[in-house]
Order: sequence, then C-alpha cells, then structure tokens
Amino acid sequence: MKIFDVIIIGAGPCGLACGIEAQKENLDYLIIDKGNITESVRRYPVNMVFFSTSENIEIGEVPFVSMGMRPNRTEALKYYRKVVDHFDLHLQLFTLVDNVTKEKDNFVLTTNKGTWKAKKLILATGYYDVPKYLKIPGENLPHVSHYYDEAFKYTKTKAVVVGGANSAIETALDLYRNGAEVTIIHIYDGLDRRAKYWIVPDLENRIKKNEVKAYFNTAVKEIEEGKITIENLRSKETKEIEADFVFLMTGYRPDSEFLQKIGIELQGENLIPKLNTETFESNIPGIYLAGSLIGGEETAKVFIENGRLHGKPIIQDILAKVRR
Repeated sequence: MKIFDVIIIGAGPCGLACGIEAQKENLDYLIIDKGNITESVRRYPVNMVFFSTSENIEIGEVPFVSMGMRPNRTEALKYYRKVVDHFDLHLQLFTLVDNVTKEKDNFVLTTNKGTWKAKKLILATGYYDVPKYLKIPGENLPHVSHYYDEAFKYTKTKAVVVGGANSAIETALDLYRNGAEVTIIHIYDGLDRRAKYWIVPDLENRIKKNEVKAYFNTAVKEIEEGKITIENLRSKETKEIEADFVFLMTGYRPDSEFLQKIGIELQGENLIPKLNTETFESNIPGIYLAGSLIGGEETAKVFIENGRLHGKPIIQDILAKVRR
C-alpha cells in the first residue's frame, strides 16, 4: 500500500491551504473529505455574505475578486474550486474517515472507501457538522432544523428562530423579508453585539416595529407539532407559541467524539485540543490540527482569516521531520 508523506482530512479553505503548502514543498500528500470541496461553505444559507473581505480569505496567494467588498457564498464556492484547479490539488472526495490507528511509524485511515496510510496527518475538519443540541423534547422532529438554506419554502408560515448570533439574525431577517411570520427567542438580554455590525440594527429595528416578535431572557423547553413551549428565565413563566417550523441556530462545535476516539487530548469545558502553538502538532506526535478545529467550542476565535495561515508552519515542521 502506498504511504503518503501527509494526509489532510478536510477540504475546506484551511485544509486546501495545507495541501497547497504540501505541494509547494513536493511532499506526497492527499486531501480527504466526506463531502465535496468546501462542503461547509456549500451548506451555508444560499444568500449568505461573509463577514471577512475577499482578500482576507484568499489562499495560495491566488487573488479573490468579488463584486462587493465582502464575497457571498456563491463567489466563495467558485473561488475555492478555481484554486483547486489552479494547483491541481490531490483530492479524495465523498470519503468518510471512520478511524485512525497507528501501525509502526505510519497512520492508518479507515474509511468507507478503503484504507490509506500516511507518515503524518493533518486534521482540518472544522466545526460545522456538529450542532450544539439543546437536549429538549421534540428537538429531532421533522419540522425542526439546526441549519438554514433559503426562505421560499417558509413563506406564509409561522417560523421560530432560536439564537441571537449571526446565523439566527440572518435567518430571521431572510424569513421576514420573504413573507414568513417570524419569532426570535434568545436566552440573553439582547442580540449578540459581536455579530455582523450591519445586521444587528436591522433586526433590532424590525423588533421595535413589531415586524419580528422577540423573546429575550427566554429558553425553549419543549417542541411539539405546531407549537413550542418557552420559559422566561427571570420570572419562570411559561408560554406556548405557534410554530410551523423551528430553526435552532444555537451554534456548532468540532467533532470532539472523533478527536477523543483517535487519542487527541481535549482540555477544559470548551474542549480545546492540546497542541504545540508554534507547530500545531497535537499531543499525538505526527498528528497536526489546522483551522477552527483548534479553538474547540470557542468557535469565534479561529476562522478562515487566521486558520488559513496554519498550513505553512505545519508543513514546515512535517517537512523537517519527514526528511530527517
């Protein structure tokens, strides 16, 4: 069986950036992803606009030109695919890694499409695949979702959005502007002030005009067909609200279960992986972490802007060790 110098799990922007660096250094590499190129970006809401400007999410020194200062989802999807074509990156797509084990000096990756071996391994799997569950009755009903795509399915329906950060705010605004009757519920006093600065006042104005109903300091206690039960966290009063569809936009987290399964040590209540902050090597020699994965559940700390920079120090460390 062929043994690669390095295998990268994850074909998002940070994983691709690692692949580009590996190629520049003539390392024998492979990028594996359970979906397609930048699968997480593809699953973003259809009309999403990035917080970052286009030059701040470029990879491989390939210019990213967008129509506006901030690119939208479609522009990003096209850009990253052009980058893949430009470098002719080595990809193995729609391949789910089930487990990673050690065999002498090499890592063995067991997947749904066979087995691969590598001297070194980079995990760049992000956090978008695992929602933060509320663990309440009814959370898995068919009309409940932790993701949002577009509004037209929900016109003339009663839609409840749970959360107060970027995803929740954008979902509520898009639903409202396309004919849904929207209610937003958040456990804190108001909307997250760290959200995109141009969307917070927009939703606040909709709330002031009663165009969008809002319940702050409020938690969802139960979801049923056609309604939800909420509780005011101060008064402890409960109330039922009509709901045809419920969007639990409460955030996402890395797949900590998979990380622990292969032996990555996670620290503290935010499950931050233990690693060397200069080389990004984990507690397991030869396994490196890149991108938002290294922030654990503190997902606001690492994103494309800074995660794309992890590839160079990782590959330089791998290069030195492989050649030695």
